[in-house]
Amino acid sequence: MKGVRVTTIRRWSGRETRALREAKRMSICEFADRLGVSDRMISKWEAGGGNIHPRPVNQAALDTFLGQSSPEVKARFALLIGDAVRDPAEDLEMPPIPQVRHPVDGKPMTLVDGGVFLSGVAGEAVWLPAFYLDVHPTSNADYARFVAATGHPAPPHWPDGRPLAGTGDHPVVYVTWHDAAAYARWAGKALPTGQQWEKAARGTLGAVYPWGSQRTPAKCNVRESGPGTTTPVARYGSGVGQYGTYDLCGNVWEWCADPTEPGRHELKGGAFTSPFDRATPSSFNDAAADMSDDDTGFRCACPPPGLDLRP
Repeated sequence: MKGVRVTTIRRWSGRETRALREAKRMSICEFADRLGVSDRMISKWEAGGGNIHPRPVNQAALDTFLGQSSPEVKARFALLIGDAVRDPAEDLEMPPIPQVRHPVDGKPMTLVDGGVFLSGVAGEAVWLPAFYLDVHPTSNADYARFVAATGHPAPPHWPDGRPLAGTGDHPVVYVTWHDAAAYARWAGKALPTGQQWEKAARGTLGAVYPWGSQRTPAKCNVRESGPGTTTPVARYGSGVGQYGTYDLCGNVWEWCADPTEPGRHELKGGAFTSPFDRATPSSFNDAAADMSDDDTGFRCACPPPGLDLRP
């Protein structure tokens, strides 16, 4: 957690009190007991939000409680305060994200800033350096250029080694982890780690889905809402997250760099074949590296020094 700057509270309100309790992962009763006040008092503060301020003696107790917290708790608290302790059911509304074109494969990429984000179902505070991630999954058209340039075998379902008509902007499928890694090497990129992928999908505050925390299957291509096959990689604009990335829920599972055990690698994001609950970005899945299926593809990442930043 080195380098994390912790928020200092000049005057506590119910909003910051709630953020500290959530960062501590305590119930209202546990939190009240540690502060030496009643649970009704904590409930009153939190219900009042930014319009209610504890008495000076309680302000001091909150200062002490925050000061004695672990770096992980302080990081979670800082992230919650930075988001003004928003309603977790509220959609994320973000300004347009500037994009750049990768000089080898020409795909648009977005910068995912360095810093702490909340990872996994438990919301663990994790620090990652900045990186670039493909805005879209690798499409059939992208992969066809790679095949033409390198002679790498085409996916087995392509007739005459070319994508099916009308599917150029759909994600490539029937690619093994080894195929995905070969494309990444050709492009001068890498497959993202599971944590990189998850940060891009959930943002810095650990939203449940890219668009926020509302359970909205219609924002992605999954079993309950999709057409039962892959869809164009830019179709689900309402499902775009904080960093402007598409299809981080649904459409196809995406290979990640992380080995989970010898010969197996992590998969993220769910697919058109998946129930919506399996598409949650914090969910875990993996597969044998030589597995290929009609619902599995990938996208790439790279560190900032490896990318020509000209638009």
